[in-house]
Amino acid sequence: MDNSFKTNVGLILDLDYGKSIKDASDIELYNAVSKAAMRTIDKDWGLYSSRKKVCYLSMEFLIGRMIYSNLYNMGLMKQFTELMSENGIDIRIFEDIEDAALGNGGLGRLAACFLDSAATHGIVLNGYGIRYKYGLFKQEFEEGFQKELPDDWQRFGDPWSVRRDEDTVRIDFKDQSVLAVPYDMPVIGYGSKTINTLRLWQAEPTKAFDFELFNNQQYDKSVKNRSEAEAISSLLYPNDNTNKGKKLRIKQEYFFTSASLQDVVRKYKKKHGDDFSKFSGEYVFQLNDTHPVLAIPELIRLLVENEGISFAKALRIAKDSFAYTNHTVMAEALEKWDASLLRSVVPNVYKYIVLINKALIDELKSFNIVTTEEQRKYLIIDGKVVHMARMAIFVGFSTNGVAWLHTEILKSDALAEWYQLYPGRFNNKTNGITQRRWLALANMELAGFITDKVGDSWIADLNVLKKLEKFADDKDVIKQFSDIKQVKKRQLADYIYKHEGIRVNPDFIFDIQIKRLHEYKRQLLNAFSILDIYYGLKDGRIKEFNPTAFIFGAKAAPGYYRAKGIIKYINEIAKMIAADPEVNDKLQVVFVTNYNVSYAEKLTPAADVSEQISTAGTEASGTGNMKFMLNGAVTLGTYDGANVEIVEQAGMENNYIFGARVEDIEKVKGTYDPVKIYKSNPRIKKVIDTLVDGTFDDGGTGMFKELYDSLLVGASWHKPDHYYILLDFISCCDAKLMVNKDYSDQMSFRRKCFINTVNAGKFSSDRTIRDYALQIWN
Repeated sequence: MDNSFKTNVGLILDLDYGKSIKDASDIELYNAVSKAAMRTIDKDWGLYSSRKKVCYLSMEFLIGRMIYSNLYNMGLMKQFTELMSENGIDIRIFEDIEDAALGNGGLGRLAACFLDSAATHGIVLNGYGIRYKYGLFKQEFEEGFQKELPDDWQRFGDPWSVRRDEDTVRIDFKDQSVLAVPYDMPVIGYGSKTINTLRLWQAEPTKAFDFELFNNQQYDKSVKNRSEAEAISSLLYPNDNTNKGKKLRIKQEYFFTSASLQDVVRKYKKKHGDDFSKFSGEYVFQLNDTHPVLAIPELIRLLVENEGISFAKALRIAKDSFAYTNHTVMAEALEKWDASLLRSVVPNVYKYIVLINKALIDELKSFNIVTTEEQRKYLIIDGKVVHMARMAIFVGFSTNGVAWLHTEILKSDALAEWYQLYPGRFNNKTNGITQRRWLALANMELAGFITDKVGDSWIADLNVLKKLEKFADDKDVIKQFSDIKQVKKRQLADYIYKHEGIRVNPDFIFDIQIKRLHEYKRQLLNAFSILDIYYGLKDGRIKEFNPTAFIFGAKAAPGYYRAKGIIKYINEIAKMIAADPEVNDKLQVVFVTNYNVSYAEKLTPAADVSEQISTAGTEASGTGNMKFMLNGAVTLGTYDGANVEIVEQAGMENNYIFGARVEDIEKVKGTYDPVKIYKSNPRIKKVIDTLVDGTFDDGGTGMFKELYDSLLVGASWHKPDHYYILLDFISCCDAKLMVNKDYSDQMSFRRKCFINTVNAGKFSSDRTIRDYALQIWN
């Protein structure tokens, strides 16, 4: 075996720090191991000139901690483990070192899983995004309130990135110009057969130091120019409640799309010169949601202004080059910009949006859609508003949803008018997750168990898990499976105690809800159902109850007042239960801080129950549900997103589906009366009233009263209880108690969990990416 990697770790430590492995700090060792691994990669990685290349444009890449994933895929994990063992060092030494939080949730994590799967299966897919200095914020709780702190993920160095100054490009806005400097991260496929690239752009001033301004004693202006340039790549999703924030968002979106398009055009010309007839055969751009849609008019602008191509021909090239992934059915989440605001930031691009809109109108006429009123629901520029999703659907040759139900809703409701126009463009690509990170690394014990039973080919083909089905009625095998779950629960309990200072009993049921904090994901419904159980235990209504820990992990966007109120409310419930000796031996609520990819890698394998309780018809897909399923948890959820396909694969009898379905909500939409439900059900009223009756303290912020009003009064922008929490309240509580009762029969319950793992093969991002490659990208 080639031991050069192990040797190089020692050499780098000696050269860089003058230390041995045993003397090195965690950070020094992390840098040395990473650099030694990078040395094993071909310096010309990612050069696949003869093959069609996919450019995956995404505002987010939630890549998490890279070191273990890269070592695993490179086949260096064994050498690394040996090296640590030889020196008496725990291989988990890097768990608190680096977690690149360059994303906010499922959108960014999906992008990261796609990168891994594409490289593993030899598909040339390169990611393009922004190298945020701070990424998503670091979360702390102060008196139960979320507090945001900057998360400087580069503070320990960034040994996995290579700065490519030679590929720097200039980006021009109306009021400033900046440089986009690329940093390349290798995306290493399992077995290192294919190495793709994640290229992240960093914004820098056009002059590193402006001597002219300095010499003229205009120090403030010099500093301002630098800070305004660097602001573009400083923070993921700046607060856009103000015009200034909105302008920065537009700048971010144009910054990385323009830089990426300039980069691709330069590479294409190097190979083909001025002949752009082969462009769409060489490159395809996948737009991950609406954030990168400015890439469409920007490509057209570059072709027209720099290459002398006519607008009509440039539009044809764009139509053959762009595909769009939709991630939401909610109209308010489909990105729209004020036309004057967009024009004030990127006037050079706006004029091409006007031309695209004119081309759309011409095409609508060919469909006999001729009146202004008929055309309105399609227009990219509708009055004073620019609709980004409409531009993506019109120009793109493909529009895909991310779960079967989501795609059906797009076709029948959310984008029905477009589906009628272009039915051939719409398709479904159910999301997936990479089993290499979410099983092989996150749950080595279960991975070893699976390999022992069916071999290791599941690492690159998750459908192999189906071979485990023959063990479903083998009590010894189910017992082994159950013992592994208990090990993961103990590990999580230790991790929570280390990071939160809270003791959790691993013998409790672990019921876990971890995801971005949003009203439609209904963390509030989960909280209400926990309170109902609490009162049921107190008043004797619930007599038999298996002790349960309800664990939450979520961040609320800094400007999302209501979501922050929900966090505070859950923390108040946790505090009340912890202080009540009558119930705290049966019930516990824990809200972990700073939930991120690395925390998810601890939480997911330890769950008995996966909470996926979004309002039916609101969650496009979800990927957390897939991670839990793969690691042997039952889904307690609504018939929404990929939950539909999970129960299709693993069986309704092995999961716990509750609540109104899409068709049920459609029936009650016009007549739904949450106040009537509230007044007619004492259990519901008692729980809802805790928001206003003094049971809990919101520190005088009025947050809880605002939550109460959102359910029973409504707001200027929505009707009361617009996510149907009261409608699903009792059904949710009943499902929770059914799970709790079924847990009493451990063998039967673990068999349900086992069947979920066995049937998780469909939900590998390997399958998803192959579907994209064959059915969209050709």
